[in-house]
Amino acid sequence: MAMMINKKCICCDVCLPECPTEAIKLVSEEECIIDPTRCAECVGYYDTPQCIEVCPVDAVEPLPA
Repeated sequence: MAMMINKKCICCDVCLPECPTEAIKLVSEEECIIDPTRCAECVGYYDTPQCIEVCPVDAVEPLPA
């Protein structure tokens, strides 16, 4: 599974440098995305997804199955 960024995102870009697989991209000043083919949910790197840990507005959630 992978993570996704929801509509709450304010594009503060705090999560970008935290992603160990560089799956998070700033598409525009108003949109960030997580590439689901690159996202590993930080498995093998951290105990929890770092994008969730650092997001100030709770805009990151698991991609629906």
